Amino acid sequence: MTSTGTSTGTSTGIRLHAPAPGWAISADVVVVGSGVAGLTAALRCEAAGLTTVVVTKARLDDGSTRWAQGGIAAALGEGDTPEQHLEDTLVAGVGLCDEEAVRILVTEGPDAVRRLISTGAHFDTDDGGDIHLTREGGHRRRRIAHAGGDASGAEVSRALVEATRARGLRTIENALVLDLLTDAEGRTAGVTLHVMGEGQHDGVGAVHAPAVVLATGGMGQVFSATTNPSVSTGDGVALALRAGAEVSDLEFVQFHPTVLFLGPDAEGQQPLVSEAVRGEGAHLVDGDGVRFMVGQHELAELAPRDIVAKGIMRRMLEQGAEHMFLDARHFGAEMWEHRFPTILAACRANGIDPITEPIPIAPAAHYASGGVRTDARGRTTVPGLYACGEVACTGVHGANRLASNSLLEGLVYAERIADDIAGARAGNGLHARVPVPVPHPEKPAHPLLAPETRFAIQRIMTEGAAVLRSEESLARAAEQLQQLHTDARDALAENGKTAEPGVDTWEATNLLCVARVLVAAARLREETRGCHWREDTAERDDAHWRRHIVVRLNPDRSLAVRTTDTADFPPTR
Repeated sequence: MTSTGTSTGTSTGIRLHAPAPGWAISADVVVVGSGVAGLTAALRCEAAGLTTVVVTKARLDDGSTRWAQGGIAAALGEGDTPEQHLEDTLVAGVGLCDEEAVRILVTEGPDAVRRLISTGAHFDTDDGGDIHLTREGGHRRRRIAHAGGDASGAEVSRALVEATRARGLRTIENALVLDLLTDAEGRTAGVTLHVMGEGQHDGVGAVHAPAVVLATGGMGQVFSATTNPSVSTGDGVALALRAGAEVSDLEFVQFHPTVLFLGPDAEGQQPLVSEAVRGEGAHLVDGDGVRFMVGQHELAELAPRDIVAKGIMRRMLEQGAEHMFLDARHFGAEMWEHRFPTILAACRANGIDPITEPIPIAPAAHYASGGVRTDARGRTTVPGLYACGEVACTGVHGANRLASNSLLEGLVYAERIADDIAGARAGNGLHARVPVPVPHPEKPAHPLLAPETRFAIQRIMTEGAAVLRSEESLARAAEQLQQLHTDARDALAENGKTAEPGVDTWEATNLLCVARVLVAAARLREETRGCHWREDTAERDDAHWRRHIVVRLNPDRSLAVRTTDTADFPPTR
């Protein structure tokens, strides 16, 4: 397990089969994604005088940010310090956080939150007018700023969307990014994208720009049950892989412990029951009313998410139960209605009244701690390509994200990316680049997957690579995913046919790409660490596995997998 050096950023030559771009526009920067990371980067780039275009897959406010219930973590309270926030983050990351990346997060975070407030975000306050801070799993202090009780993400999204519109940033909505454009030297030159219903920009087109910021969110839709919206299909990670970038730590998918259980056959986005509910004193109980987390960890229900998710799954296995319960009946009606109105409404919409009965819950895919590998400025291994937010792996989260660090990471690293791009322009390193012409042969070079393949991928991943993993389950998942890949490749080779280009086929193809990488990394990591739980190797192994798994895509679509020491995490170019 030795490091073989970093990627050169050379494109794989693999592209999604799509029509040739029928239109093109130019900018200094194109930001792909409209959550907290994307809009923060775009607004700061625009403020620096950079011509900026925001591309988003649905509407501006339809990303994962608006679904964040708990809030944003920062050392804002009396007696709290960035050093204490650092310590809690490192503990949650189980030895794989990049300490310098975390130190950047916790020291720059408080001022980043204050700048967010100056942009127009309103957080809940106490009787004295100070920001009301609550506590979530893994935090030893109250440091979570929240809005609207449990609608923090919606408020952050509202403020950033309003600022984006007020400042007149050019936006392209309902646009799925396809592939990276590069110049003859392999540097970023923009993106191709498919737009639906944008009038003059309808269909496949291109945005030419020397800087591209990926802020496309996660890949939760790779599993059957997830808290992620339907647009979270791993598009940014798949694009980066095809462009020759490295991804890291994709095996660390955080499953949120408390997601409303809607039945064994429920699929797609499931209602989240925020960790803040446990932070305010709700208890996890089994069908007999026993608090099973007591004695498993000193923080009981407020242990880091991986520990709570494992505790829930263990109890479910022991009792042959489909779910556990979250009991917050002691809150009373007033607290539920004022502190957690969104969760209360979601529960009642599904026939459950948490004021009078425990909430049935089970873990579901929630957050990807890994992603496109970046340095402290958000730079990937492809020159000119940046990544921030859930699509990125900055080293902050390690093997398990600390609750409510994600919005903060999006803020801090988006600002650093914008500053780096602005600095490149000041140093004359940012100028228009001529994209290498993209060939569009009559016969596609690589197949697309049929839309229904999406559900096959989700089933395979849920059965073999979800909370409970083993060599046997992962090997089976790898074989089944490979068969999907082989069948599509063989059909193209034999008769030249593949699925028709379109959003559904592009998304299915992206999901297969990220699923293969996730499973390969999970098979290689023969230990249990953070949110990666191997039943067959249940112990953490620091002697062999305090390392990162780095993957890139070869031109033949095979995976190049290597490990690197924690000291070598930030990539260099």
